[in-house]
Amino acid sequence: MPSIEIGRICVKLAGRETGKKCVIIDVMDKSFVLITGPQKTTGVKRKRVNINHLRPLQDKIDIPRGASDEEVTTTLKNAGKLEEMTPKTKTVAA
Repeated sequence: MPSIEIGRICVKLAGRETGKKCVIIDVMDKSFVLITGPQKTTGVKRKRVNINHLRPLQDKIDIPRGASDEEVTTTLKNAGKLEEMTPKTKTVAA
């Protein structure tokens, strides 16, 4: 199982953003981390969350601790993972 570390891409399992992808930008203690979507990309705001509400994925990006949303977006774009992060829109049949 992938570890909880800075730069790890995760999926939210609870809350308003359930099912959306996010990036860990800081590890606060053994139970909480700071995440961001970034909001413009995925709709996940920068916030503190319980690690039990996240499912870490295999993907990881190299970012510094406490990176800004712009730095995260740029790193995701350079790594080619920006398209994976954007939520898929559902089409409604008429």
